[in-house]
Amino acid sequence: MSTPTPRAPMLATAEALATLLSAASPIAGTESIPTLAALNRVLAADVTSPLDVPPMNTSSMDGYAIRTADLTAQGNNRLPVSQRIPAGHAPEPLKPGTAARIFTGATVPPGADAIVMQEQTEAAGADVAILHSPQPGEWITAQGADIRSGSVILPTGTRLTPQALGLAASVGCAELVVRRRVKVAVFFTGDELTMPGEPLKPGAIYNSNRFTLHGLLEKLGCEVTDYGIVADKLDATRATLREAAEAHDLILTCGGVSVGEEDHVKPAVEAEGRLAMWQIAMKPGKPLAFGAVRRAAPRGETVAEPSASASAPAAAETFFIGLPGNPVSSFATFLLFVRPFVLTLAGVQAVAPRALSLRADFTQSKADRRNEFLRARINPAGGLDLFPNQSSAVLTSTVWGDGLIDNPPNHAIGAGETVRFIPFSELLN
Repeated sequence: MSTPTPRAPMLATAEALATLLSAASPIAGTESIPTLAALNRVLAADVTSPLDVPPMNTSSMDGYAIRTADLTAQGNNRLPVSQRIPAGHAPEPLKPGTAARIFTGATVPPGADAIVMQEQTEAAGADVAILHSPQPGEWITAQGADIRSGSVILPTGTRLTPQALGLAASVGCAELVVRRRVKVAVFFTGDELTMPGEPLKPGAIYNSNRFTLHGLLEKLGCEVTDYGIVADKLDATRATLREAAEAHDLILTCGGVSVGEEDHVKPAVEAEGRLAMWQIAMKPGKPLAFGAVRRAAPRGETVAEPSASASAPAAAETFFIGLPGNPVSSFATFLLFVRPFVLTLAGVQAVAPRALSLRADFTQSKADRRNEFLRARINPAGGLDLFPNQSSAVLTSTVWGDGLIDNPPNHAIGAGETVRFIPFSELLN
């Protein structure tokens, strides 16, 4: 009787993530697009300011521009108003012994060294009484106070937020050079899966994962090709993998990566490419697979056999990540592994989510040998409440919760203990 091959130990979550990220590198290909259309895209070149911001000394208040040397120590100084300066208009040099009516954002006239806000003045016909003794520079925003000409304001690898687009526009950038979108092929396995709108047959369930993963990929700015639901057959799975490998950076599947007789994704990937990693010591989400699928060689060429290492694939391979089929497992593993992997492919340099240290307002006396990611939300007292059902099938918990508690293996949680909490706001951007 032959001795069964011992199963490889499960990888720790940190080790698994390191394996994925060590294989990923920014994809080739850039394009220049309008700044208005660049939200969530990733810069492929530094944005360097061609000018100072502001480009001149400006007033921070509605009021009067004056020379502090023209004011006497007694106060209640009365100065004739020599000009009026709205924003966007070029001023004349300020005549000695006069004041200039000025508005927020307007250019400070040459010769003026302070602004007195209008609440500290009193208009009197063609004159103004200055009721405050300002210091030189008061309420003046100096030229270049925000940005200096020649400085890098947005480095390569920045994922463009609305405020980053505004910053680029503030130095006159009408277009930005960004990396092309990451191309992701996605398909789902399971004869039990039914699409919403179709009759639900006995033993069937609606395919919620398709909607969740589409939304997550779209938030990351991916170009998604959806191959739909693939029949639970090895030949069908292999054929879909071959087709998906041809024009994509990543193949993402959901379901079929466990060890059941109807789980065909794992053997299909091994037949069409290689698996570098399988099974992670986490809950939910143990059966997560990572590897690559061979691309068909052009006519007259041959494709070399890939190595079994987890290094980045050769030009003739496409990355593969297989997610578990349970909806919470799929959601959690996407956030913790697929998200940083895709962002790295996109050229983002900082992909780790920021975590908070918060108080647990609950007790979980049973420890698990795996790294648990518990759905929780912040209560009005600033502590964390735990969703009562942590099953990997309870998708309600992901809507109810504000994030995930990263609970180490073999660790029970006591009320009042400080835990590591990763907000969804960090994982869903």
